[in-house]
Amino acid sequence: MAETGTSLAELSAFLVGLQEHRIHYQLASVREGAVMVQVAVPGERWEVEFFPDRGPDVEIFRSNGDILGSEQLTRLVADFGE
Repeated sequence: MAETGTSLAELSAFLVGLQEHRIHYQLASVREGAVMVQVAVPGERWEVEFFPDRGPDVEIFRSNGDILGSEQLTRLVADFGE
């Protein structure tokens, strides 16, 4: 089990690394007690969640390079809306 101070230090070091490399990020909270760092770089999107009691979860979403048109907007809303 990671200590809270270690988790916070790991989050801080990751954010400093992103800043030093001029990589834009956003912070969010999706799960209770966790801090999510959302990063968008060309061709990829990263979600990195830091927890107070364990190491981070890292998800990487890669683009296949296809660029679609406005006809996809209706489908996106229909597929993922309530």
